[in-house]
Amino acid sequence: MSEESIHNRAGHEIEVFAVCPADAVERGGARGGSLSRIDDIGESRPFPIFVVRTVGNDYFGYVNRCPHDGVWLNIGSGEFFSPERSFLRCSRHGATFEIDSGLCIDGPCNGNTLEPVALAVIEDDVCLCGVKLVEDHRFADSFEDSEETMEIMIHPD
Repeated sequence: MSEESIHNRAGHEIEVFAVCPADAVERGGARGGSLSRIDDIGESRPFPIFVVRTVGNDYFGYVNRCPHDGVWLNIGSGEFFSPERSFLRCSRHGATFEIDSGLCIDGPCNGNTLEPVALAVIEDDVCLCGVKLVEDHRFADSFEDSEETMEIMIHPD
């Protein structure tokens, strides 16, 4: 993972972290991983996210946490999508979300949204923007050729 900074239209500097190569997420697919975010008091906290790449080659990023009860969307099954792959879906309770907005359109958290993360594709890397991360490893490296699913999420208080 590498840190850079870019400037937004107002001229403000934004921290940018390359989290995975753009081609590490296949078209019509998603990839999840856990990074480490620096909180307001300077401590490292788990930051589970996932990146979705549409067939049309757009990228969307969300915190991997269902608004219903806080579990990872792909808990157990390892899948982020509904069976027809038209929507994102929580494997635990079946909540269904729009891919491009994160809005829950069906299920126990209907009307709520997934927490978006700002992404940009810069020089063939998917980059996370505006979040202070611990620079220890690349997101894609931790899930390369992995068959594991996210079963338990423990956050120290």
